[in-house]
Amino acid sequence: MPPPLIELVSIAKTYKTGKTEVPALQDINLEIEAGEVFGVIGPSGAGKSSLLRLINLLEKPTSGRLRADALELTALNPAGLRRWRRQVGMIFQHFNLLTSKTVAENVALPLRFAGIRRGPELRERVTELLARFDLSTLAQRYPAQLSGGQKQRVGIARALACRPKILLCDEPTSALDPQTTKAVLALLNAINREFGLTIVLITHEMDVIRQVCDRVAVLDGGRCVEVGPVAEVLLHPRHPATRRLVLESEKVDETEQGKDLAQSGGPIFRLTLRGEATYEPLLGSVAQAAGVDYSILSGRIDRIKGVPYGQLTLALVGGDLSTALAQFAERGVHVERLR
Repeated sequence: MPPPLIELVSIAKTYKTGKTEVPALQDINLEIEAGEVFGVIGPSGAGKSSLLRLINLLEKPTSGRLRADALELTALNPAGLRRWRRQVGMIFQHFNLLTSKTVAENVALPLRFAGIRRGPELRERVTELLARFDLSTLAQRYPAQLSGGQKQRVGIARALACRPKILLCDEPTSALDPQTTKAVLALLNAINREFGLTIVLITHEMDVIRQVCDRVAVLDGGRCVEVGPVAEVLLHPRHPATRRLVLESEKVDETEQGKDLAQSGGPIFRLTLRGEATYEPLLGSVAQAAGVDYSILSGRIDRIKGVPYGQLTLALVGGDLSTALAQFAERGVHVERLR
């Protein structure tokens, strides 16, 4: 296996406010593979932005080791740091476009900082990026003349100007409406597939993680409390902080859910189905074979990066319970007993 593109080992970050030390990150250990979309989620104040800013060393860790692309980042001299930052693009929550520059000038800015100040190389690269992100007709407009989605497309084009290996995304959709959010996430997915770009994305929106990420880390109170493939973490959360985020995204009130479960007779199970099994007439055939009755207490169907999944909470009564559970297992259904 190739080494991870980005590796954080025992990373801690502490800020000082006067004489007070405020820990933002504590004992963070993460590996991010080349070419994956890696999400970082957590509530406000969890340390997400601090973690993102460490990767391009806008912030330096207080302790721990930070490696990327076989480089020990904290050991880089100023020239080495400048070279590294050219390999890292960044897009922002509020776009961070220069209001006095046109769309074309904003996209050209990283190239100028990299020493490509004029001539055919600059023009060709800007023209290529404007065309790729459907911005050619907007080249001479200013940010104030653009919609939120257009501004974010300019931000993405600018971030890719120097052909980076890594794209850092700081809450890239939280300032956008739902339709524009969907379009921007589809664009990030396309960029990942087309260029093999490694994307690190922080968000507080679980739907963003579902739509674009391969793996996810959950931060809570400056610590990484859970990390793994998106389907595993979201469908079978282990840590209370992860469960809270999942329930909030599904608009489930834990107190009310508990009352509903308490009123149901028989043992209660949560079934998780993935892929085409999501649409199979499973319950009827299992109930008939095992002689059990069931009550559906809750259910949902959704997708994780385009792959459908379904989750059902059931009360099973009567019949041969062990046969029913065995049949679920034979069909690849993940079964979790809730009561």
